[in-house]
Amino acid sequence: MSIVTEGAVQRRTTPYRHDMVGSFLRPDSLKQARAKFQRGEITAEQLRAVEDAEIVKLVEKQREVGLHAVTDGEFRRSWWHLDFMWGLDGVEKAEVEQGYKFQGVETRAETARLSGPIGFSNHPFIEDFKFLKKIAGDDVVPRRTIPAPAQFLAELQRGENKESTQAVYGEDIESLIADIVKAYRGAILAFYEAGCRSIQLDDCTWGMLCDKNYWEARQQEGVNVETIASLYARVNREAIADVPEDLTVTTHVCRGNYASTWASSGGYGPVAETLFGIDQYDGYYLEFDTERAGDFTPLQSLGNQQVVLGLVSSKTGELEDKQAVIDRIREAAKIVDINHICLSPQCGFASTEEGNVLTEEQQWKKLAFIKEIADEIWKD
Repeated sequence: MSIVTEGAVQRRTTPYRHDMVGSFLRPDSLKQARAKFQRGEITAEQLRAVEDAEIVKLVEKQREVGLHAVTDGEFRRSWWHLDFMWGLDGVEKAEVEQGYKFQGVETRAETARLSGPIGFSNHPFIEDFKFLKKIAGDDVVPRRTIPAPAQFLAELQRGENKESTQAVYGEDIESLIADIVKAYRGAILAFYEAGCRSIQLDDCTWGMLCDKNYWEARQQEGVNVETIASLYARVNREAIADVPEDLTVTTHVCRGNYASTWASSGGYGPVAETLFGIDQYDGYYLEFDTERAGDFTPLQSLGNQQVVLGLVSSKTGELEDKQAVIDRIREAAKIVDINHICLSPQCGFASTEEGNVLTEEQQWKKLAFIKEIADEIWKD
C-alpha cells in the first residue's frame, strides 16, 4: 500500500467511500409511460404507478451493487434542476427561444420563470422523498438531490428571465436573495421532517465560473465575475445555515452533463477559495474524469470536508483503467488526507430524462467498478 493511503478506512455516513451523484438512466417502460401521459393517453395516477414500480426496482438494484446511500434516480423529473424550481411558489414553467448550449448539442428550450414572489408552502418532492424513504428501509440511506440556491439564482438572471425577475423584485437583489434563502430553508426543513438526513445541492454555476471563455465574456460585458462567485457562495451559505446537526449537506459541481456532452471547461483554481470556503458543506462531489477539470492542486483550499472524486465517467460505457484511477486517488491523497476522499462518477447518468449514451448494464458495471476500487483502498 502506498504511504499516502495507509490507514485508509471506510465511512459509516454520507458521503460514502464508493458513491454516486444521483440520477440513473430512465428505463424504457418509464419513458413510454411519460410519453403516453404527455399525449393524454394515461392519467397522472397511472404514470405515478409506473414511476413507483420502477423506483422500487431501482432502489433494489442500488442495494445489489453495494451502494449505502440510494436515490430515486430522479425518475419523476424531466430535468435535474428545473422540476424542483417549478415546484416553488412564484415560479412557473416557461419556454424560451433556445435551450442550454452544450458541445454540438442544444437541450429542450425550457426554463423556470417568476410569476410572483418566491416562497415555499409545499412541494411535490416532499411526497416523492417519503416514498423513497419508505422503500429504502433501514439498511440504506435515502438521499435527496436538488439544484443549489445559486443555480436557481443563475436561472432567474438568465437574459431571457431578467425582465420577469425585475418585474417582481426590481433592482432589489437583497430581497430576491432573501426570498430564495427562505424558500430553500423551508424546503430543506420539510425534507428533514420527512426523514431526510442527507441532501445534495447540485450546482453547475461553479463549472461556468471555472471556464476562461465565460470569464472573458462576462468581463467584456462589464460584469465582475469574482463578485458573482461571492454572491453565489453567499446564497448557498445562507440557505444551509443552521440546519439540523444530523443533516448531511453536500454539493455537486459539474461542467455540464447532457446526452454525454459537456458545456464548460477549466480547473477549479479560479473559484477554489470561494467555493471550498463554504464551511457549511459536509462534502463536495467534484468532476475530475477528464483534463477539462484540471489537476488536484485547488483542493489545497478544502477545509475539513469530504471530497468525492468523480474520476469515473458517466458519459461513456467503457470502463476506465483501474490502475489509472487508483493512481489518481493516490495523487489526490498527497494534497487531501486519504480519509477525506471518496470515489464516484463525475456526474449522474441522466441529468435529464434523455440520459447519457450508454446502456443500463454499463451504468451498473461502472458503479460495481467504483466499489471494487474503493474496497481495495479503504478497509473496514
